[in-house]
Amino acid sequence: MRLGLNLGYWGAGNDSANLALAQEADRLGYDVVWVAEAYGSDAATVLSWIAAQTQRVDVGSAIFQIPGRSPAMTAMTAATLDTLSGGRFRLGIGVSGPQVSEGWHGVRFDAPLGRTREYIDIVRLALSRQRVKYDGKHYTLPLPDGPGKALHLIVHPVREHIPIYLAALGPKNLELCGEISDGWLSIFTSASHLEDSLSVIRAGRARRPDGEASLDGFDVVANCGVVLGDDLEAAANPLRPQAALYIGGMGSRERNFYNEYAQRLGYIDEAKVIQDLYLAKDYDGAMAAVPFGFLDDTALLGSVDRIADRLQEYADAGVTTMTISPAASSEEERLTAIRAVAEAFDKSGVG
Repeated sequence: MRLGLNLGYWGAGNDSANLALAQEADRLGYDVVWVAEAYGSDAATVLSWIAAQTQRVDVGSAIFQIPGRSPAMTAMTAATLDTLSGGRFRLGIGVSGPQVSEGWHGVRFDAPLGRTREYIDIVRLALSRQRVKYDGKHYTLPLPDGPGKALHLIVHPVREHIPIYLAALGPKNLELCGEISDGWLSIFTSASHLEDSLSVIRAGRARRPDGEASLDGFDVVANCGVVLGDDLEAAANPLRPQAALYIGGMGSRERNFYNEYAQRLGYIDEAKVIQDLYLAKDYDGAMAAVPFGFLDDTALLGSVDRIADRLQEYADAGVTTMTISPAASSEEERLTAIRAVAEAFDKSGVG
């Protein structure tokens, strides 16, 4: 298992701290630094900034939003970032959600599986530097009734193969992830429930041309918050705002992938209560309603020794990259957290 660091979103007043975290992760031997985007900072610009000021660590998008870029633009961006970073870029993509896709990008959130499949087809075709000709249900290149012609990428990435990761939660998307991508970007990862998802990913792997369902060479990326402290209940509290936001408010009452996921983890009634409170704008109530068990099951809490034990649990469950998100207010506390996880990683012997 390897270590990763998720810096989340840029531009929230934490920019200098995030760069310091990335540089410390680079120094400590972390394998990858991920950056997110929603409807604020874009990930590509931030990744180029980090790549320019680190030496060894990979930089990855977690995620580029499919509705926000054409597949050709994503291929161009991936090739450019791979070149600028000296072959250190990882391409993570996802469909985002209905509210962002339709409200921010003006793209209908329909047929997400079909669109994702075709999108990755075109990205791979472009990155192979072949002329891009594609006749799909959702994408047609070049357009058949105009002056466009089939073009090929004129930038040559450092690597012949840039790894493509897919963010996925639901069973159908997980199966697609196994079939067409090189890795899975998970969220609120639970070691005790991981096999439920991995079995679906294996089914997708079996649909590849070679018919091999093995996860060999497939990167299973956990994404877990981390908080140090002897009082586990208190340590979990900084994780409550994000959990309440995602379970309660990241989507509509009719379609919230994270709420559905929490229910699949066994928190059926609790997920419904969190959503009711959040949509009623009782944010404090929604945060208080997030069960400690959910937070402890999907994060790294406690001492270095306890975190070392938890890392072993994740490695045994099948995680190949443990990506952490320090939940602390100050830069020094966040630096302390990533150093503690590196120490726990060495103690656990999972590397």
